[in-house]
Amino acid sequence: MKRKVGALEKIEADHSALRYKLKRDPQSYRDDFNNQYQQYETLRDLFLQNPSSTDSGLVALKDLVEFISHVADRYPDLTSKFPQDLTQILLQHHEVLEYELRDKIVGSIVLLRNKDVIDSTVLLNTLFPILVSTPSKSLRQLLFTKILSDLRSSNVKATNHKLNRTIQTVLYNLLESDKESPKGIWAVKITRELWKRQVWTDARAVEVMRLAALSENEKVIAGGVRFFLGGDKEREEAAEESDDDEDVDMGRLRHQAGVNKKSKKNLRDLKKAAATVKKKEKKKNAPHPLNFSALHLLHDPQGFAEQLFSKHVQNSKSKLQLETKLLVLQLVSRLVGLHKLTVLSLYSFFLKHLTPRQASVTSYLACLAQATHNYVPPDVLEPLVQKIANEFVSEASASEVAAAGLNAIREICARQPLAMTDTLLQDLVQYRKSKDKGTMMAAKGLLSLYREVGADLLHKRDRGKDASMGIRAGTVKDRRYGEETIGGIEGIELLEKWKEEERRKKREAAGLDPDADDGEELDGGEDWKAWDVESDEDSDDSGGWINVESDGEDIQISDSEDEKADSKSNPKEPASKKRKLSTSTPAPSDEKENSKSVDPEIKSISKLLTTTILTPADLKQLRALQEASAITASLPSHKRAQLLAQRHADEAITAETIEAAASLGKKSTKEEKIAMAKGDRETTHQSTTAKRKEKKAAEGKSTTNKEKARKKNFLMTLGKAKSKNKRSLTDVKRTLAGHIDRSKRGGKRGNKGH
Repeated sequence: MKRKVGALEKIEADHSALRYKLKRDPQSYRDDFNNQYQQYETLRDLFLQNPSSTDSGLVALKDLVEFISHVADRYPDLTSKFPQDLTQILLQHHEVLEYELRDKIVGSIVLLRNKDVIDSTVLLNTLFPILVSTPSKSLRQLLFTKILSDLRSSNVKATNHKLNRTIQTVLYNLLESDKESPKGIWAVKITRELWKRQVWTDARAVEVMRLAALSENEKVIAGGVRFFLGGDKEREEAAEESDDDEDVDMGRLRHQAGVNKKSKKNLRDLKKAAATVKKKEKKKNAPHPLNFSALHLLHDPQGFAEQLFSKHVQNSKSKLQLETKLLVLQLVSRLVGLHKLTVLSLYSFFLKHLTPRQASVTSYLACLAQATHNYVPPDVLEPLVQKIANEFVSEASASEVAAAGLNAIREICARQPLAMTDTLLQDLVQYRKSKDKGTMMAAKGLLSLYREVGADLLHKRDRGKDASMGIRAGTVKDRRYGEETIGGIEGIELLEKWKEEERRKKREAAGLDPDADDGEELDGGEDWKAWDVESDEDSDDSGGWINVESDGEDIQISDSEDEKADSKSNPKEPASKKRKLSTSTPAPSDEKENSKSVDPEIKSISKLLTTTILTPADLKQLRALQEASAITASLPSHKRAQLLAQRHADEAITAETIEAAASLGKKSTKEEKIAMAKGDRETTHQSTTAKRKEKKAAEGKSTTNKEKARKKNFLMTLGKAKSKNKRSLTDVKRTLAGHIDRSKRGGKRGNKGH
């Protein structure tokens, strides 16, 4: 019996058919569309008289709105007022609209934007005010999704600066107008999501989040602070996820296309996959965009840090919960450490919270270490380090407490070594003999740190071999407050040593004294050929060398192949590729006197950096030398100390970092051991057969006839079983003979015996 088709279903079917015809031939069906539009206007007027009604006329209005939205771009003269009607209905009556009609109107406005009937500004100015004011959770979620989708699509081909500035201004004004309102959370959510998707990467978005962090509403404050603490990590993870989603196995797709039935759809899918792979390869080879961290895009980090600290942390009238206050404190300390700011009141605030009884004390210790840098006055940090030692590191303290205290002191002193006194340091390093493993390792870490950055504070027996030799030779000197180490190229000593060895080899080959340093150099004309280390063919397009007059300075261009040692001759003499023996060589005694009078700071500067220009061949050789040796181990102590300070400058410290040492000596309980053993296992057990089946299904392979016969429904096999029982003796004999014959051949295909 045929099902009766309802009247509404007929109308919907008629609209779908008419929409298809209108798109193919708009002019021929203009009158039909006009009739439908007049019907829409009638239903709209009736609806506006009672927007909260739920009668059957709403269904017809909803269908007409959807129909006109799909074909409005075909008749712009007839539908000029249609977008305005929808926006007014939604803005004025969104609270009382029937939810299906409301969602349909939202979808229709977005459809009009996709068809370029309206622009993004009109769409966003319509949806955003409703987003921040509607009480409907489902509508808020729908509007939030549509707004993000439109902003992302508007910035796909190129950055739409005009639209971005408009929306960022709206979000900024929302936060500025009412700092106590929870509506600002939508500005935080939109900005954070677009920053995560790398749609907004400029300082304007950071300024919006800065204002959110200074708001009066706790949720808005937490959202803004979390953006600065974790927004960049979210952006990196989202980029990695998008790269993983685009992975396409072209070999598998080509195999499937060759085996499966040929169809236009499969061909389109294959072409689409090939385009995706090509796009991904192009994206991989493109230059990486400079995505600056949000903390680096702040206009005034000093003022921002001071405002955050005084408003949310130091203010006694602040009603923030401890968790939110700790988040703000982490951001303040991160800003102070990263930009090397000076907020002296921050350190006095820490002084009253550094006790083991303080809730989340490891977070306070991490924030203190993070807020330390080499421009913090040592006399400000000394009381803090002393209090940590007194409160945490003692014989009466628990092992976890002592390990956390020593670890915190080490993190502070790694950033400002001058905060430690010799008496306190010598007492703390004695804990390396502790029976607790965590305390012992934390004390050894502090000892190894000061062997690099301040060995003179240690006893002679604790300094170690390298530090003792450096102090005796005078290469290790006392660090002063605010002193910056002279920069250089990491591993340049290796290149200088390698060049000296090459110079000696060439002098021996030329029959000269390898130990003499008389200013003689061999012809370096071949050096210029190795300037471009990649290819000699590229040099044809360089346009040749431009000859310039020498200005009298001795500038030497070196190459990694035939480099000789620098001459001791007068630097004012004119340079040449073939140098003659210099007659102005100073006496050895004069050299010794001059070397003694040279400042150790100047002496530590590489001679190679001050006398030669490194070529690409030199840099390539430098990279090879760095890879061939342990670069950190071969550096002198002051270089290792400099690298240590640089490594700590940009790292974020968490409470887990402070607690790491304490967990070394801690014994796990039985439950923790079981959980650790089960950590890498799969939650659901799967047999080998099931895994094999899943793997074959993932590879697109089918089952064999043998497997199909084994899994066949039992009732379907009864007929064959009955017929086998009714066979005659002749048939049974023939079957057995065939079986024996096949077994001799090696199976049906004879692939074993022949």
